[in-house]
Amino acid sequence: MNNIELLKQQLSQRILFLDGAMGTMIQSYHLEEKDYRGERFADWECDLKGNNDLLSLTQPDIIKAIHRAYYEVGVDIVETNTFNATSIAMADYNMESLAYEINLESVRLAKEVAAEFTALTPDKPRFVAGTLGPTNRTASMSPEVNDPGFRNISFDELVEAYTEAVRGMCDGGVDIILIETIFDTLNAKAAIFAVEQYFDVLGYKLPVMISGTITDASGRTLSGQTAAAFWNSLSHVDPISIGFNCALGAT
Repeated sequence: MNNIELLKQQLSQRILFLDGAMGTMIQSYHLEEKDYRGERFADWECDLKGNNDLLSLTQPDIIKAIHRAYYEVGVDIVETNTFNATSIAMADYNMESLAYEINLESVRLAKEVAAEFTALTPDKPRFVAGTLGPTNRTASMSPEVNDPGFRNISFDELVEAYTEAVRGMCDGGVDIILIETIFDTLNAKAAIFAVEQYFDVLGYKLPVMISGTITDASGRTLSGQTAAAFWNSLSHVDPISIGFNCALGAT
């Protein structure tokens, strides 16, 4: 039985628990600039502190320890350390070329820890969800208040960046694709398009999870959708779960 079939079997038998935040766990380590750089990027031309995804390359033991901590308290699925690991978001650090490698290594780290815990309790297999974050751009809204028609990213550019990330995840052996913290549904549609295109290349489909975020008490996403509209826009991908995170309190 492969992991896709195993995941479906487990979901038919019980509720599976997903881990919590990666960012706040990283913050608890109080890392400094030198920690983010490591030896490999000691002479990088710009500051790297805050580039959490890079830690999969420079501080892999910390990332594995975080995954391990979540598995130890009983979660079934951990998320990879890839929230900003697209060429679009990594451009802030002039590290666009590292997007594939970061996704690949992040999955490998999580899978290694998952295998440890599955070996201890084979009746409770552990899984890894590859995180695709929203990027730091929005396809349906202008970043310039005086130029509402302006866009600083295109749908095709998002698809290209997401495809590269998904390729790294799949090459690393990811079990699930998690499109999360969606504030702009058009960005999510680009991610879904990239994912489905890459599934065609693979010749099989991985399970997909979707999670949006609500921005204020109106109960809408930043791009103006209600929860129902959000579901109607994205349900065609047939996700194994859909919900919200990073909103107004516990989710």
